[in-house]
Amino acid sequence: IGEVAMAAQDGGADAVTCSNTFPAMAIDEQTWRPVLGNITGGLSGPAIKPIALRNVWEAAKRVSIPIIASGGAVSWQDVVQFLLAGASAVEIGSASLRDPLCFRSIIEGVESYLNDRGLLSVYDLIGNLKTS
Repeated sequence: IGEVAMAAQDGGADAVTCSNTFPAMAIDEQTWRPVLGNITGGLSGPAIKPIALRNVWEAAKRVSIPIIASGGAVSWQDVVQFLLAGASAVEIGSASLRDPLCFRSIIEGVESYLNDRGLLSVYDLIGNLKTS
């Protein structure tokens, strides 16, 4: 993913998005048929967060353009983790389908987190993962 992000940057991209969805499928064991009408589809939501988080971290090590995290963020904690891994912005998808008002609690949680640590901005978090 780091090489792909670098190729995008070298090709003139203003930003990259990591990771969105991963190919997946589900089967109904009672009917022996795929659950999805198209047989396969994109797996998203909390199940892919660890993969998406790693992809953001890998891309952030290679590029200087903004990274938009996409995949699995449902809480303010998730947003903070993606920022620490190197994301400049975090998409909220699946969570908003379950609760269209989730953005308020996520924003309030991030604000509280910053205030509790005496930080002025989310910029103080971006890419500041401590690995040692």
